[in-house]
Amino acid sequence: MRIAYICADPGVPVFGQKGCSIHVQEVIRALQGQGCQVELFATRIGAELPADLANVVVHQLPVIPKLEKALREQVALSINLDLRLDLEKFGPFDLIYERYSLWSYSAMEFAQTMAIPGFLEINSPLIQEQAKHRGLIDRESAEQVANQVFQAATALIAVSDEVKTYLINYVDSSKVQIIPNGVNPERFSVLHTATQPENFTVGFVGTLKPWHGLPILTEAFTRLHQRVPNAKLLIVGDGPERENLEGELAKRGLDSHTQFTDAVNPDEVPQLLTKMDVAVAPYPAQSDFYFSPLKVYEYMAAGLPVVVSRIGQLTDLIDTGVNGILCPPGDAIALADALEKLWRSPTLRHSLGQAARQKVLKNHTWDAIAQKILRMAGLYVEVRR
Repeated sequence: MRIAYICADPGVPVFGQKGCSIHVQEVIRALQGQGCQVELFATRIGAELPADLANVVVHQLPVIPKLEKALREQVALSINLDLRLDLEKFGPFDLIYERYSLWSYSAMEFAQTMAIPGFLEINSPLIQEQAKHRGLIDRESAEQVANQVFQAATALIAVSDEVKTYLINYVDSSKVQIIPNGVNPERFSVLHTATQPENFTVGFVGTLKPWHGLPILTEAFTRLHQRVPNAKLLIVGDGPERENLEGELAKRGLDSHTQFTDAVNPDEVPQLLTKMDVAVAPYPAQSDFYFSPLKVYEYMAAGLPVVVSRIGQLTDLIDTGVNGILCPPGDAIALADALEKLWRSPTLRHSLGQAARQKVLKNHTWDAIAQKILRMAGLYVEVRR
């Protein structure tokens, strides 16, 4: 089975360190694990290929240069011709699988022309996201591309109910399948182990973006530290909010109790999770929470107790008091109280962590996701790794 994986989004370094990068790598890895030959077509490759993906054939699409926004949009749109020619040149393929990007449509139209499955994975309402956070000049063309590519695809894969709700503005709901994020159990074979009794480490993994609720985490950790002076905060990652976060922690006298790792390679994350006693995802209240947070699945796979906001897809993933704790989004007091409760009860931390791991390993592995994708395409053949 030959699969073309398309990622024409210049904001996704395929072999980088971002959550979106890990998502792409894990889908490719899982498809290979099912016996597929995967060829990657991407505008931004990122770092070197991981050793276990070294046999992936990589086709570099034209790089989008650092230009004024309107020109960058035009260049991105022009890449459709290059992508179409590459697919014709390097085919045939049994499945075209694409991570949706704002200006790409030719891969799904190619699949439609060749009468093969064309699956489009949608991780967010990109048009709204781009306009709000990064700037979008030609919104009309972006809407035209979205309608064009959604119609051409055989199936749309949404990572959450909220993304599906967005997509049914364009297509019939029967065309949309919800497949949340997953985990690779092999990455988390080294499970969480509690730190020394004199320490209690609260952990966060992420790219430190505005929507990650870092001010909430700062306030909650301040409250926790007043009650638990030996509490530590471990921040794994880097990003645009780092300077504000460091400044606020320093102002509160908590800088000496906080460790930042900077950005790390994905293969370093599992070991860093073993340094935590509890992991958090303190998202603020927001009406358009469409994420399937990869960090929470990985926390759980590592056997960590999690405290997360009661919002979006997380309300389906977490059964509060059984495999984690849900808090009202944006509520630093509730977050601090939950963390103190876990500090007081190592037994509860252990039981929540074990139940969390069992939940994701049973229902949310990348292997299971790859099998579902191949079944949808009529290509699944049971194989052993």
